[in-house]
This record gives sequence, structure tokens and C-alpha cells, in this order.
Amino acid sequence: MDKLLTLWYGSGLYNMGLGQAVMILVGLLLLYLAIHKKFEPLLLVPIGFGGILANIPEAGLALSAAEQAAHLARPEVLQQLAAALDLRLPTGADLEAWRQVITQALHGDTSPGLITTANNAAMEAGFNHGVLYQFYRVSIATGIAPLVIFMGVGAMTDFGPLLANPRTLFLGAAAQFGIFATLLGAVGFSSLGWMDFSLKQAAAIGIIGGADGPTSIYVSSLLAPELLGAIAVASYSYMALVPLIQPPIMRALTTAKERQIVMTQLRPVPRLEKICFPLVLLILVVLFLPDAAPLLGMFCFGNLMRECGVVERLSDTSQNALINIVTIFLGLSVGSKLVADRFLALETLGILGLGIVAFGIGTACGVLMAKLMNLLSKTPVNPLIGSAGVSAVPMAARVSNKIGLEYNPHNFLLMHAMGPNVAGVIGSAVAAGVMIKYLG
Repeated sequence: MDKLLTLWYGSGLYNMGLGQAVMILVGLLLLYLAIHKKFEPLLLVPIGFGGILANIPEAGLALSAAEQAAHLARPEVLQQLAAALDLRLPTGADLEAWRQVITQALHGDTSPGLITTANNAAMEAGFNHGVLYQFYRVSIATGIAPLVIFMGVGAMTDFGPLLANPRTLFLGAAAQFGIFATLLGAVGFSSLGWMDFSLKQAAAIGIIGGADGPTSIYVSSLLAPELLGAIAVASYSYMALVPLIQPPIMRALTTAKERQIVMTQLRPVPRLEKICFPLVLLILVVLFLPDAAPLLGMFCFGNLMRECGVVERLSDTSQNALINIVTIFLGLSVGSKLVADRFLALETLGILGLGIVAFGIGTACGVLMAKLMNLLSKTPVNPLIGSAGVSAVPMAARVSNKIGLEYNPHNFLLMHAMGPNVAGVIGSAVAAGVMIKYLG
């Protein structure tokens, strides 16, 4: 009977908390949206599954060795952890109070050196890092996974529409205004006492407005790793909802006549231009903003492999096998951050709200910039392609094309919209570099 009770007390059902149950339901919801609704399935499937694994009671798959020890270890091990973290445990307090003090220190502003010492002490006591924690430490904490995905995106990107119509670069730049507007909004709300975001956290949240998942993950991992789960889920969710979010904004800011504007045929772009462009872009940008070099460097390298024509095998690997493998580990790593005690907070609602505001402002600014260009130029620009200035490639461009065809069945805007769409990827990388430069 004692053995049965021991088994029951150590089971997930006995130790299941309300927060963990809610987060498991959130993981199941993400899987439903990915599988049934086809919302960004390549990311939401591993993120949702990782979220379920991270919230299984007593499994500790998303915890470090020190976190597991703080939750399960005997008093003597807790004292060793406290010594490693340079903590003084309250005398006369019960064991649960000790666990809370150590857990708060591990999740607080404790220096990385002390955290490493605590992990070593926990491993000496027989505890190990969870598998999801290992995935996160290798793929996201090092910054490798987002950068490799950016390289794959570069290998899949055709700069031809942007080179054929360089004016669309302004549309991609204008769409990044949502990032900085949301940064200011988050700072303003915090100053009013409505929310409690630091400047670094506000910057990481603002990047959601670029609708670029890898960039959002990369910036948040550097500036606000504690918000990574909520930021990643918000970013990819809004990318998946582009066909629902953007059309009302596009229709509200344009007239029926503007939506019917037929743009001139794009010129053919020589191969030499396509080869030189990523090199020129990289050199010009990183000389002024070195902090953008990691993201933009990987993006331009992937594009150079695509366009140079002599490394087809490398280009094909970057576009397919490599990016797919990294996406699996990236998704599971993001899912590991959907732990109940960190995700179920008021700040998460703030992130989701500010994220959709950032996305809406970015879409609106792209459309308004296209309208401004029509006032200053004799060559007409269909304002619908301005909404593609956010970095959701190629979904935003497809939405622009779809709305255009509704008002003129012979007006195909897809290739025209790919110009600002690609420019948006460049713009979000530059915006990320600015954030990291001033706040990193």
C-alpha cells in the first residue's frame, strides 16, 4: 500500500496545478490552430507540443538542474544551492519557503556565474537539465537557431521585385514604424502604472510589429528572455492571422479607385544585379550598424548562395533540410518557455495586446506611405502593396494580391507586393540592430 501511495504522490495527476492544466489546454489550442486551421503549422505544432511537455508536473523537461533541485531536493541540497547563489535562507522557515527563495533567485537578476555554480551543485547532487532546457540553451540562448532560419529565408528570397522597383524599399521602411510606436506605447503604459515593462522588454515586444518570427525570437532572447514564450507565440500567431488582420485596415485607408490602380510591368533584373545586391546591402548597412550584422549577414549569405548559381546543393540544403531541422528545435525551445508560472501573468495579455497594435500600425503606415508616394510621383503605386511592408513573407504579399483582384480581376499585384515584403525583412533586421545597439 505504501508503494502505491508513493506512486500516487509522485504522479502528474496528484501534483497537477491549475496553471499547468491551463497551459496544457493552451498547448492543445495551438495544436488545433496549426492542424485544423493551418495557422503557421511548421512553428505552432512544435511550440504547442513543447508547451504541453513543459507543463507536465514533476517531469521537469523545461527546467535546469538547479530549478529541479529547488523543487525536489532535500534540505542539505537546498543549503548547497543557497551557498552557490550567495543567498541567506530564512531561519526557522519551512522547506517550502526555502524553495521559493531559491526559485526566485534563479528567475531573478542573479548573475550568470552564480547560476552556473548552482547548476553544477545540483548536478553533483544527482539532478540533470531537462531535455527542453537543453534545446533552448543550444538553439536560442546562443542565438544560433534564429540566425540559421534567417539564412534559409535568405536562400528562399528573390530580391528581383525590389531591384526592379527600388521605391518599394520606402514601403518596407514605413511598415517598421509599428515597432517603434509600440516601444513608445509600452514605455508610456509603464510610466502610467498600467503595465510594468522595462525599456528592454518594451523593445522586444515592439519587434512583434515587424511580423518576423525569427527576428522577434532573436531580439527577445537578448533583451528579454523571460518574455520569449509570449513574444514568440504572439509573433507567429499574428503572422498566421495576416489574412484576417490586414484586409480591414487596407480597406479603411484606401478608396475603391486606389485599389484598382494597375502598376507598370516590372523590368527584368540581370543576374549580376542579384549577385551584387546582397553584398552591397550587407556592407552598407553593417558599416553604419554593426549590431545588425548577425541577422542581416545570415540573410544576405543565404541569398548569395541562391543567386550565385555555383552552390546549388548548399542553397537547397538551406532552403529545405537545414531550415526544417532547426525549426523543430526552435519550436520545442519556444514551447519550453510556456511554463505556467511565467506565462500566466498580466504581462502576457499586455504583450498580446501591444503586439497586435504594433502589427496594425505597421500595416497602416505601409499603406499611408504608398498614398504619399502617389502624391509625390507620376508613376502610380497601388496602396494595397504598402501593407506587404511587414515581414510576413510571402503571406502579406498574397493578401495584397487577393484584395487587388477583388476590385480588378486583371490586376495581379503579387510580384509588385513582393518588393515591399522583402524590404520589410531588411527593415525588421535593421530595426532589431538599432534596438540591440541602444539597449543590448
